Amino acid sequence: MTASDRTLPLQMLYHWAEQQPEAIYLRQPRADGWHDHSWSSVLEMAGRLVSGLSKLGFEPGDKIALLSKNCAEWFICDFALQMGGYISVPIYPTAGAETVRYVLEHSESKAVFIGKLDNPDTQEPGIPEGVMRLAMPYDTSMETHHHWSSLLVQDPIAEKPVPEAGALMSLVYTSGSTGKPKGVMITHGAYAAACRGILESTGLNKDDRAFSYLPLAHITERVYILGSSLYAGAQVGFAHSLPTFVDNVKTISPTVFISVPRLWTNFRSGILEKLPEAKLKLLLRIPLLSGLVKKKIQAGLGLDKARILGCGSAPISPWLLRWYEKLDMPITEAWGMTENLAYSTLNYPFRSDKVGTVGRAGVGVEIRISDEGEILCRCEGMMSGYYKDEEATQATLRDGWLHTGDRGKLDDEGFLSITGRLKDAFKTAKGKYVLPVPIEAMLIESSLVEQVCVVGSGQAQPMALVQLSEHAATQSKEQLAGELSASLGHINSQLESHQRLGGILLIDEPWTVENDILTPTLKIKRHLLEQAYADLDERWPKGQAVVWETELAK
Repeated sequence: MTASDRTLPLQMLYHWAEQQPEAIYLRQPRADGWHDHSWSSVLEMAGRLVSGLSKLGFEPGDKIALLSKNCAEWFICDFALQMGGYISVPIYPTAGAETVRYVLEHSESKAVFIGKLDNPDTQEPGIPEGVMRLAMPYDTSMETHHHWSSLLVQDPIAEKPVPEAGALMSLVYTSGSTGKPKGVMITHGAYAAACRGILESTGLNKDDRAFSYLPLAHITERVYILGSSLYAGAQVGFAHSLPTFVDNVKTISPTVFISVPRLWTNFRSGILEKLPEAKLKLLLRIPLLSGLVKKKIQAGLGLDKARILGCGSAPISPWLLRWYEKLDMPITEAWGMTENLAYSTLNYPFRSDKVGTVGRAGVGVEIRISDEGEILCRCEGMMSGYYKDEEATQATLRDGWLHTGDRGKLDDEGFLSITGRLKDAFKTAKGKYVLPVPIEAMLIESSLVEQVCVVGSGQAQPMALVQLSEHAATQSKEQLAGELSASLGHINSQLESHQRLGGILLIDEPWTVENDILTPTLKIKRHLLEQAYADLDERWPKGQAVVWETELAK
């Protein structure tokens, strides 16, 4: 059996359980050490769980939610729900009570698996009465109706069910960057196509090892890690906690490691704490030491065996990619959406000359740009629509193409550059439209900038809201103001008059998931910042290019 045929996810699970039954598939760290699960034991536990769910009265077609951080049991639940014909509804483990309630009610979930959580007490009020709570084998202060051990006492089901390719497998809710999350309907066949495409594009195989820690409720982790491991027959390890994270990575020594811009930034800061930039640059220029230094840095992160390093979810600065490239750690940037199962374009094999793009179409994917500049995508791995939202479905899926809502351009080799969202364009007081993303891309070239959002709807000029990077903390206010003013002048010299930035505002409070400025996938909720700074030009100190938020007029 190969990934190039029409096999569905469960068929791959059955295949590996037969071909390499004793090979370790999932590695779960706990307080008492590592707990390893072979392919055959994962299948057996999934089969027992199906029996347990059936005994509780659940029927094929019922929706069952998953609320947990990544763990081996998340994978096992996902397989069991497929085997039982149930429809999985993943929820972000960081979701607040309001979001938890919305997803459970909108999806009409009849039960929810409760697993590893940091704040169960704040999430519990979001679980409606009548939704059965099923506990994974982790301590939680949340009251549950049935525990993992009692669900697995049943004998595993005897048969090996295979669903129809067109049957609904999961409702994956978008992160809600522009409003209420939408329930993206994903079939078994679409999921299979995305997983197969990743394998064919990257060459993943059973000798690979992956590390799973980005939320499985997000389609990227669900496809690129869970899905690809299933099709490649590869091993997957998990993190026990934040303090043990790097040690856990070192133990797994992944060959595949996918992250987000913020973590790559944090890794860099940690490296520079031990080895300042000036010293690092000097050592990298010495031929006899350069290779040793690079290997030591890679080993310190647990990534010395990694052959694929990835980044997605949010834009990453090209300068940061260049920085890692100098350490022989080329990072593949990729782009996709929940609606096309996150598998669309990727810069793999890594092309240094294409840094700044998000790569080109993966195997089986077609990308084109509409007359309006919108990116259109066509592939087998696409959603079948939005749950309970036919109007949005019709607007997004037209003539066999997914209308992504993103603006972009293709170069002569088919590499895609994202230039913004169609809805992100705003009109200033001058009555002309401004596209913020290309301007933000210019600003984030600076190592002083960690995150940026350009706002200015109805204002005289656009303004840049900037969250400083950790690197900026080493400089004085005068140095920061000078460097950022120079950067502002350089950027404005390349823009048309109505696009030129009126100034840079250095924000006081970092943007986080907790203060609701970032989505669980770390995308900025632009509309909230537009609202919060709607009167920025009125409060701006005259004649200043760079302003700290504390200096704004009240």
